[in-house]
Amino acid sequence: MPTSLDAFIRTIADFPKPGIQFKDITPLLADPDALRQTAEALAAPFQGKGITKVVGIEARGFILGPMLASLLGAGFVPARKPGKLPAATRSASYALEYGTDTIEMHADALAADDVVLVHDDVIATGGTAAAAAQLVAEAGSTLAGFSFLVELAFLDGRTVLPPETPVASLFTY
Repeated sequence: MPTSLDAFIRTIADFPKPGIQFKDITPLLADPDALRQTAEALAAPFQGKGITKVVGIEARGFILGPMLASLLGAGFVPARKPGKLPAATRSASYALEYGTDTIEMHADALAADDVVLVHDDVIATGGTAAAAAQLVAEAGSTLAGFSFLVELAFLDGRTVLPPETPVASLFTY
C-alpha cells in the first residue's frame, strides 16, 4: 500500500457523538488516484485466490466493494438492511451494544461453488462481518476472507470472525 494513502483519511473529533474519533474516508474517495490505489491495494491480498463473488456490506461496503470485485474478476453481492432487497432473502442477526441488528442477502445470490470475499469499509466490533460470513456459510459457499479499508483494532473485531480466515485491512487504528 502506498504510504501516502493514509493522508487521505481524516479524523473528525466528537462525531457522531462526543468521544468518538471518526475516520472520514471521503477525501480518499474524492481523489481519483487515491481511489484507484486503494482499490488495487484492497484487491492485492486476494489476487489469484479464485474469488468469484465479493459480498459488500451496506452501506459503505457498496462504495469500494464493486471496484474490488471488478479487479478480482468477480461478481458483487450486496448485504443489506432488512426489507431493502426485492427477491427472497436469507438473513443473519448480530449483537449491538444495546440490542441487535440484521443484514439480508438474496437467497439465490451465492452458490455452493462460489468463493467469497466479504468487504466493508470498517471493522469495529466485527458483528456485521460475522453475520455476512454466516450468510456465506448458509449458502454453502467458501469464505475466502475479509477485506476492510479501516480496522479499529482496539475494539477487537477480528475475534468474532471465523478463525483461520484471512483478514486484510489497509489502515489500522
